[in-house]
Amino acid sequence: MGFPEAATGAGTALLTDHYELTMLASALADETADRPCVFEVFARRLPDGRRYGVVAGTGRVLDSIADFRFTDAELSQLEATAVVDDATLSWLADYSFSGNIDGYAEGELYFPGSPILTVTGAFGDAVVLETLILSILNHDSAIASAAARMSGAAHGRPIIEMGGRRTHEWAAVAAARAAYLAGFATTSNLEAGRRYGIPTRGTVAHAFMLLHDSEEEAFRAQVGKMGADTTLLVDTYDITKGIETAVRVAGTELGAIRIDSGDVGPLARRAREQLDALGAKDTRIVVSGDLDEHAIAALRAEPVDAYGVGTSVVTGSGAPTAGMVYKLVEVDGKPVAKRSAHKESRGGRKSALRRHRSTGTAVEEVIWTAASEVPEQGPHDHELQIPLVRDGRTVDDLPTLDDARQRLRRALVSLPWEGLKLSHGEPAIPTVFV
Repeated sequence: MGFPEAATGAGTALLTDHYELTMLASALADETADRPCVFEVFARRLPDGRRYGVVAGTGRVLDSIADFRFTDAELSQLEATAVVDDATLSWLADYSFSGNIDGYAEGELYFPGSPILTVTGAFGDAVVLETLILSILNHDSAIASAAARMSGAAHGRPIIEMGGRRTHEWAAVAAARAAYLAGFATTSNLEAGRRYGIPTRGTVAHAFMLLHDSEEEAFRAQVGKMGADTTLLVDTYDITKGIETAVRVAGTELGAIRIDSGDVGPLARRAREQLDALGAKDTRIVVSGDLDEHAIAALRAEPVDAYGVGTSVVTGSGAPTAGMVYKLVEVDGKPVAKRSAHKESRGGRKSALRRHRSTGTAVEEVIWTAASEVPEQGPHDHELQIPLVRDGRTVDDLPTLDDARQRLRRALVSLPWEGLKLSHGEPAIPTVFV
C-alpha cells in the first residue's frame, strides 16, 4: 500500500492548478516563459494565536518535484478538455524542473516574512510548481506547528498520533510524518511507519470490548495474544471495575491502561490511586479523547504518562493551513512586488539569518535582499536557508526526518520563554527587514 500516483508526483495534472497552465500557455505564446525568475514562499502572518511556525514538508516537496512529470494520460486529458493549446502540450510533455531551490531546513522555525523557500528558474519551469509546493508546505507546516505546541504542553511525556480516521486517508500519512517531526513519539498509522520509519503503536477500540460477552473475556484475549505489557482500554463500562479486572487478568505487570472518555484529569488521579493500591505501581496511564494543546497543558499536574491525540493534530488544532503564499519577487534580476492592499509582497530575492544572544536565546530574524547591505553576522547567529536543489537535482546528504526533529527541539529551546506560551501574543521574535 502506498500513495496513489497523484500523491507522489508521478503524474501531476491533479497537482497543477488550471490558472498555472493558463499563465504558462500565455507566457509561451508571448515568449516570456523563459525569462529568469525568482519565486518565494512565505507567510504574511502567523495563524491567530500562534507565536511561531514550524517548517515541515520540505522533504515531501523535493521528492514530488523530482518526480514531477505530465504523463500521456494527463496530456490526453488536457488535450480533450482544451485546457491548453498544442504548443503548451508539447512543452509539458518534456517538462522536468531544471532550476535551483534554497530554503529553510525542515524543523526550522519561521515567522512572518521568512523566505521559507526560494525557487529560481525560468518562469515556465517555476510557475507550474506553485500548487504542488503550497499544498504540501501549507498542510505539513500547519500540522507540525500544532504538534509542536502539543509536544511542549506534554512536557516530555510521549504523545501518540492517532488521527488517521479524522482526515483524508493520504493526508493522514503526511500528518503523521509532520507530527513525528514536531516531537510526537509514535503514530498508529502503519503506512506512515512503512514509508517514513516512524515507530507505530496502537491498542484496541471499544468495538473489541463490545465483541466479547464480558470485559474480562476481552482483556484475557488481548493479554493472551499481546502479553501483559499491552495497554487495556478500561472505560467501556465502569472504569473502577475495569481497572480491577485488568489487573486481575494481566497481573501487576500490566503495561498500561487507557482512558478515552470523561473528565480524564480526575479519572486519571483515581486510576493512579487504584492501580497503586492493587500493586500495579508501574502500570502507565494513557489518556485520549479530543485532546489538544490546551487540554494537554491542563493535565500536566495529573498522573498521566502518555497522550493519544487525533482530530486536533491532523486538523492543525484550529489552524488547518499555514497561510503560506508563492510569489514572484524577481524577473531578469530586477525586483518585482505586489502592491495590493493587505497582500503586499517585498521585491527581490531574500536571505535570512537569526540572531542569538550568547546564552543561545533568539532575539530577531534579519531578512535582506541582494540590493541591501549584507548584515554583519555575530558569533551566535546563523543563516537560515540551505541549498536544496541545483540544476534540477536534489542536493545530496540533506537533513533526515530525525535531523529535523532534533533541529526543532534546539530551535524551540532557543525561543524566549514568552514565545512558548499557548496564549495569544506577538511572534516569539521580531522579523527585521534591512
